[in-house]
Amino acid sequence: MFIGKWNKAVILTYIGLSIAVTGMALAISGADIKYAFLCLMLSGICDLFDGAVARKVERDDEEKAFGVEQDSLCDVISFVAFPIVILTSMGFNRIWHIAAYAVFAICGVARLGYFNIKTADINKPAKYFTGVPVTYSALIFPVLYLVSFVMPKNIFEVFVVLFVLTKAFFEILNIKVPKPGKISYVVFSVLGIAMMSVYLVVL
Repeated sequence: MFIGKWNKAVILTYIGLSIAVTGMALAISGADIKYAFLCLMLSGICDLFDGAVARKVERDDEEKAFGVEQDSLCDVISFVAFPIVILTSMGFNRIWHIAAYAVFAICGVARLGYFNIKTADINKPAKYFTGVPVTYSALIFPVLYLVSFVMPKNIFEVFVVLFVLTKAFFEILNIKVPKPGKISYVVFSVLGIAMMSVYLVVL
């Protein structure tokens, strides 16, 4: 009846996407911006585990290929478009901010397109990422927001541009970044929970 693949392997990815869309709506509607950042972090946690969940589901080659494409498309929304919406909602919408966002978006899409080509052999997953994954936005942009509390506003406006451009640069830089292993899952999960706790209790 419907096109696409609808099975347990894609559920967590769609949950993460839904959380990101909710965060966008919160940011645009003028709600406390910390809740948008919380949504970004939650979406990142979903992304951290969606691959592990998918690998536990028996899938044919077409379903695996669909999962790769679907994951990248969701990443564009959750970890490229979403941070741009958050920063714009915070008032960083001058021409130089917009130019930095455009570069960030281009680099993010280019990196994901390259990733999809390099993972075309779905039965032989690579041990490394090439370039910093766009999904790291889920952790580093909430850190950026914390910096805003200790940095003068006029300096922070410039810092945002440099920060966004640096993230974009490392996404397309030809460096090998190890894929998360078992220990990394624990470390990233702990960091995510700790960061969310700061947002909920301190801010």
